[in-house]
Amino acid sequence: MITPNPPQRALRLHRELDRVWGRPAGWRGILTSVNHSELGLRFMVTAFVFFAIAGCLAMLIRAQLATPGGAFLDTALYNQFFTMHGSLMMFLFAIPMLEGLGMYLLPKMLGSRDLAFPRLSALGWWCYLFGGLIILSALVAGVAPDGGWFMYTPLSSKTYSPGINADVWLLGVTFVEISALAAAVEITVTILRMRAPRMKLTEMPLFAWYMLGTSAMMLVGFPPLILASMLLEIERAFDWPFFDVTRGGDPLLWQHLFWLFGHPEVYIIFLPAAGAISTILPVMCRTKIMGYGAIVAAVLGLVFLSFGLWVHHMFTVGIPHMALAFFSAASALVAVPTAVQIFAWIGTIWQGRPEMRLPMLHLMGFFSTFVMGGLTGVMLAIVPFNWQAHDTAFVTAHLHYVLIGGFVFPMMAAAVYWMPLFTGRAAVRGLGPTAFWLILIGFHGTFFIMHLTGLLGMPRRIDVYPDNSEWIWTNLVSSFFGFVMAAGFALFALDLLLQILFGERTRRDPWQADTLEWAMPMPAPSYNIASLPFPGQSALQLARGEGLLPGAPRGRRETLVVDAISGAPRHIAVLPGNSALPIVTAAVIGGFVLLMLFGFYPLAPFGLAAIGVTVWQWHKFMGSQSDEPPIEAAPGVSLPVNHSVPDGLARTGLTCLLIANGTFFTCYLFAVGFLSVIAPGWPAPESTIGTLPAGTLAAVLILILIAASGLARFPLATGSTVALPLLLLGLGVTGGLAMLLDDPTRHARDALRAAGLGYVALHCAIAALFALLCLVQRRDGRLAEGRVAAWPIWRAWQDFTLATTLILVLLIAAQEIL
Repeated sequence: MITPNPPQRALRLHRELDRVWGRPAGWRGILTSVNHSELGLRFMVTAFVFFAIAGCLAMLIRAQLATPGGAFLDTALYNQFFTMHGSLMMFLFAIPMLEGLGMYLLPKMLGSRDLAFPRLSALGWWCYLFGGLIILSALVAGVAPDGGWFMYTPLSSKTYSPGINADVWLLGVTFVEISALAAAVEITVTILRMRAPRMKLTEMPLFAWYMLGTSAMMLVGFPPLILASMLLEIERAFDWPFFDVTRGGDPLLWQHLFWLFGHPEVYIIFLPAAGAISTILPVMCRTKIMGYGAIVAAVLGLVFLSFGLWVHHMFTVGIPHMALAFFSAASALVAVPTAVQIFAWIGTIWQGRPEMRLPMLHLMGFFSTFVMGGLTGVMLAIVPFNWQAHDTAFVTAHLHYVLIGGFVFPMMAAAVYWMPLFTGRAAVRGLGPTAFWLILIGFHGTFFIMHLTGLLGMPRRIDVYPDNSEWIWTNLVSSFFGFVMAAGFALFALDLLLQILFGERTRRDPWQADTLEWAMPMPAPSYNIASLPFPGQSALQLARGEGLLPGAPRGRRETLVVDAISGAPRHIAVLPGNSALPIVTAAVIGGFVLLMLFGFYPLAPFGLAAIGVTVWQWHKFMGSQSDEPPIEAAPGVSLPVNHSVPDGLARTGLTCLLIANGTFFTCYLFAVGFLSVIAPGWPAPESTIGTLPAGTLAAVLILILIAASGLARFPLATGSTVALPLLLLGLGVTGGLAMLLDDPTRHARDALRAAGLGYVALHCAIAALFALLCLVQRRDGRLAEGRVAAWPIWRAWQDFTLATTLILVLLIAAQEIL
């Protein structure tokens, strides 16, 4: 253990850390910062702004529905407003808010100095901001999406939505989802590999377990939406008929892919909020959480079960009775792990001494709201009732009870609870409880009565109802209380603003909690803690530099990487500093999105090339070019640096990315299988492949794959790396030629085949880029003996590319032969 430092040395230690981990002042610092605390706050503040905009749209909707004539908005504008309200809430508020909370808190709770990939976090925020601005700009210009936040086909096809309204949604939301996937990779790797030394996986704070389940669901849940959006945008732009019934497509494919994302999305939103509840509730009750193991099991159960429920959004589309029974039972079963958590929280309240402070009030609002939403969810899981209530205001009420009850109330509790950590200031007394009661009363007055409106038969997404007098009073009551709720949210925002501007300086750990984030100064410094914690160390010892890696003696950002299960120290990661690459890369991606949005398709390849150039620049920070001995993290504890170990953070991150990529490819295979079995117009018309038999084509491509795989296994010293880019480029050319064998506009089978071959060609290009990177690193001496750098990453990507290409080739051959 390091001997205590005198106060002067401790002060010098903190100044040294701030110089290395801080950011420059002014605009340059804002544009280049990659610090997790700053980015987490940016995510949360930006998400709150989008929440306010979506709330204003909701008030315009309620003003329209307050009277049956609805003269406030015309139909076209009303359609844009309700679509934008749902899209902003789901994609630009809920997900980014939980991302920001996780980014800010996780390193502090886990005893780390930053997230695993700081530049990836920054790229995610800039993509989120630019994508959100594209969507908002469309609203200002009057060309916002107008097909609902779910964009059902065929209404969102080019025939029925000829403008760019739908394209704004498809491209803008996909742009924003880059942020979600980046956060999922970031959070997963951080939780698994960047905990405090000896913190076992089974000893993590419950919030980390909830965020781990959330990030895992995001890795698997978002690729179906990304695939669906890409397929529909390609259909709209190039007339490839994925959803066109007349040419072998099927609109139900969109629903399946969308709800494969859409229902897990509910639990992606709920789990971080539940993590906040499990963290705040025992502090407010002056006790420990009851049933730690049961809660972890419930989280894992929710992660698993949530992917088996998507069809309960499709009970009315005409699916077989066996499928109805299965998905109805699964929808009821998912209430079990949720109930386990509810009873654990109630037990915690029972065994403790609850203090009705403001965070506890918001948690009580959660209990009184979310449980009611869960009960109506069980009602909608029963098929006969679902058939009656489907697509009515009853479903709208249920959705808001689950989302506002299960996410917004816990997030308000989290904001009040962690606000002193964010700002270092205490709350201004008086406004908080008033805001809470206005929100609670306004919410139930708005949406409880909406259940009755739905049972009276009012459908969703209508702007006038002149012939239905039975809906007048219920809509008027909902609109009145909606404005009461809006006043409560405005008062809540004012309360937070007053705390930031005029709140008194607060002492450390004002809630007397026992989690690690309160062991830091308030607000937390850029480096979090002066030294990384050993088990049992106090905050004073850490501040004096008596833990691992005290200070920044080598003038670079160093943090610890541990074993994923046991938490045993493995190596030291050298993290990149502030950089303009994230904002430049996000801007280049945004430029490509705008080229596609405005139909400049001939220029789009140049946009892709520009993305490749910017991404190439990211490789330049790969550690030092000379061999580096192990670093003494503490007396008697020497650890290697990340670039000289085979299991570094980059490899763990790529594994997460490949899980998402594999899900994307699996959904593509699902689309092929679904259309070939369900869609009309199959089998496809006779192929135009010509004189080259499908079996011969498959054999040639398989031989190329085997050759590529075999050559890649030669040692680097043989120089085989030189051949890999050329070999993979040849594979990409072969795939491109195969793509031209059939006209993708002719039939959905040909469109899917062309999309699959395009997917393979893109992966081959990326694999060639990896191979070139290996050559550069070999030239610079970073692939010498004992220095693995990018080589394991290249091999993993190459193996994935070879496997997916082989599956695609066999699929094409089977279609032709059968």
